[in-house]
Amino acid sequence: MGTVKKKYKMSKFERLLYTFALFLLVIAPISIVFSKATLAKVNFEVEKQKKEIEVQKKTNESLEMTIDELASLTKIQEVAEQQGLSYNNNNIRSVGEDH
Repeated sequence: MGTVKKKYKMSKFERLLYTFALFLLVIAPISIVFSKATLAKVNFEVEKQKKEIEVQKKTNESLEMTIDELASLTKIQEVAEQQGLSYNNNNIRSVGEDH
C-alpha cells in the first residue's frame, strides 16, 4: 500500500504574506546599513561645521580686539597728529550740554 501525499495549496493571501516577509528579510539589513552610513556622513558634516564655526569665532574675536585697539583714544590722537591735527579739549562738547 502506497502512502498518499496530500498536496497543500497556499492561498493568494498566504503567498502574498510569505513574499512580503521574504522582502522584509532582504530589504531590512540593506536599509539599516544605508541609514547608518547616511547618519555617519551627516555627523561628519556637523563636526566639520562646528570646527569652521570655532575658527570663525576666533577670527571674529581677533578682529574685535583690533577694532578696539584702533578705536582707542591714544590711537585716534596718534593718527590725528600724523595728519597734522591737534587735540583740543576745549572744542569737545558733550551731547546734551547747553551752549
